[in-house]
Amino acid sequence: DAASSLAELEEVRRRLLDFRRRYLRTETTLDFYADAINTRTSPAMGARLRACDSLAHRSMAMVLDQLGKPTPVALTYIDKGIGASILKAGLRLWDGSKSPVASIKITRHNLHRPTSLIHETGHQVAHIAGWNDELASVLGAGLANAAPQVAEAWSGWATEVAADAYAFVHTGYAAVAALHDVLAGEESQVFRHIPGDPHPTGYIRVLLGAEMCRQFYGAGPWDDLVLAWVHQQPLERAGGHVETLIRESLPLLPRIVELTLRKPMRAFSGRSLISLINPERVKPEALEAMERQLGAALYTSTHWVWTESLRILALTGLQLATQPERAAEILKQQEDWMLRLGGTVQAA
Repeated sequence: DAASSLAELEEVRRRLLDFRRRYLRTETTLDFYADAINTRTSPAMGARLRACDSLAHRSMAMVLDQLGKPTPVALTYIDKGIGASILKAGLRLWDGSKSPVASIKITRHNLHRPTSLIHETGHQVAHIAGWNDELASVLGAGLANAAPQVAEAWSGWATEVAADAYAFVHTGYAAVAALHDVLAGEESQVFRHIPGDPHPTGYIRVLLGAEMCRQFYGAGPWDDLVLAWVHQQPLERAGGHVETLIRESLPLLPRIVELTLRKPMRAFSGRSLISLINPERVKPEALEAMERQLGAALYTSTHWVWTESLRILALTGLQLATQPERAAEILKQQEDWMLRLGGTVQAA
């Protein structure tokens, strides 16, 4: 009815196709959020995910509040797979609108050890603060004495290095151990290097996390992790340019940790990451002292479950990594305090 000529008919067709594209993008957006919300249908699962929402929001607010920037709402949801992911608040959605919340996928196997959640909030904070591009430049310049291809690789890995560092300052060795468990697998995965991929090669990424622990905590269980890691994946099996890249990166790890965690950044108003969040708060001795001092109240008191939630996550993650014989007990304790944090179980 709107077309009385071929030109008008073509205009109607163009507008119809545009409408169909917008409809499909909107449908995808609605389905995404509906699926995320539907993962909360059972009371217990809803409480666990609300606890994850709380952990995510708190980990962002602890930095963004200091920078005078607003903290986005976090919506976590559970899905299959091995690794977590985030759809950052403020990014364009499929229908052209902006994401109103930080939507973070938690994998089922990591629901009771969700340190990966803090890696994802690190992506969000780095995006808001403008840290990613700055860290890429800092790594490129700070490694200028290395081979050009090595400095270029680390500069390209800046977004993931930033998120790993963010998880470390909040949860310490727990983040490193959990990352190891996700990356451990076939050698093709451990040594995989795809040009342009922002993820460092798995082999060097685990060693970088261990170097963070070593610089701030001295000797510890991460040293045994490294021994096992390099024994199980002999570097010579990487071969070719990947082996060269890793070997030339190994002596640079202390410098990369220094640049990432200790160097003042414009994104952080001239402060370093560790001046915003002190990783000493989650060193093993500090976490064990907290547990001794507060006793059972640490896991049952509404006050402590809320105010120390990130340190409790760091503690239980540390215990799971170093006391596997107590895994069932630790996981039950973890679930109980997450239910309290999620609001379905009243403190004793």
